[in-house]
Amino acid sequence: MTTLRRHLFTSESVTEGHPDKLCDQVSDAILDALLTQDPLSRVACESVANTGFVLVTGEVTTKAKIDIPGIVRDVVADIGYTNARFGIDASTCAVMVALDQQSPDIAAAVDRSWELRGGLSEAEVDAKIDEIGAGDQGMMFGFACDETPELMPMPIALAHRLAWQLSHARKSGKLDWLRPDGKTQVTVEYENGVPSRVDTILISTQHSPEVEHATIAAGLMEHVVIPAVPEEMRSDTKYFFNPSGRFVIGGPQGDAGLTGRKIIVDTYGGYARHGGGAFSGKDPTKVDRSGAYAARYVAKNVVAAGLARKCELQVSYAIGVARPTSVTVDTFGTHTVPEEIIEQAILDVFDLRPAGIIRALDLRRPIYRQTAAYGHFGRTDVELPWERTDKVEALQKAIAAAAKA
Repeated sequence: MTTLRRHLFTSESVTEGHPDKLCDQVSDAILDALLTQDPLSRVACESVANTGFVLVTGEVTTKAKIDIPGIVRDVVADIGYTNARFGIDASTCAVMVALDQQSPDIAAAVDRSWELRGGLSEAEVDAKIDEIGAGDQGMMFGFACDETPELMPMPIALAHRLAWQLSHARKSGKLDWLRPDGKTQVTVEYENGVPSRVDTILISTQHSPEVEHATIAAGLMEHVVIPAVPEEMRSDTKYFFNPSGRFVIGGPQGDAGLTGRKIIVDTYGGYARHGGGAFSGKDPTKVDRSGAYAARYVAKNVVAAGLARKCELQVSYAIGVARPTSVTVDTFGTHTVPEEIIEQAILDVFDLRPAGIIRALDLRRPIYRQTAAYGHFGRTDVELPWERTDKVEALQKAIAAAAKA
């Protein structure tokens, strides 16, 4: 991210009723149900939605027995698709299930010593963590910056707030003409790398056919924009509310949905780099998910410790190998101590092996559906272990020790 004297940056978010987000929530609800019964479940669950149906596919290996159609219908209903006029109705939609078991080749790469399932002491488990390989190759990025209290880039933080507020206004009944599908977009103006004002706010929301555009604009301003965006940031802001003029047909009827198609919305809104892997529907042996969560955890603690104003961490893995093939830090020139010292402190403080990440963040729990809308990072409405800043003191001690050496 550059620090030009003046520049604009834009990020978007979507509501829980967006067709892709519906699919993310279905996949993660199934993952949560499997982990509830069998924490060692291996899950790569993909969902597809279109008018009147949801398809659940992918690979699952588990001892759990769950009602997948029932879970799908519960998610669709909770989002608000409870009327056939919306294009999909929780009580009548078709649910198709086409799941297979995880490839034994992939399982072998991860399972070299999954005797860690039980019967070993903590010391023996720790000694064997090196034998538990990553579930795939790939690179993941984590990012944090001091633009907001949650240490997220301001454009994506505000876009998520608007999207959440849009759904809240619908579910609370304040705007009863709203429908579940919607998108938000925020453009922030930066002066010398610091957010100075919100330049543009765009909201496109599905609505009932009888409501007039003037009512939509007034309602969105009062019940969505004003509660979500601080007044001091709304200086000469441009507003676009349903600029297409009409948005009645939405959700899976308006556009087919697919798990994992909103990876930039899920992360940093394009402000930081992305390794390309999606999160939803994947158990934590998949480093696409756990590695990205760990990278955010590291970057957030680096910024919270005052070691940099911005921190991006890249971590990469080889399938079947526990230790990362690379760990790289970029602070974009904002570091307060040399980057190579920060990098070494990270390696001293954090265990970035897959089993180490799973253990440190306690990831074999049913905590994932709540992440499947409104972002996986910077959340202030739910407790997520990778959002803790509990390693600040350890990082500072590691930096101090390096300075004395």
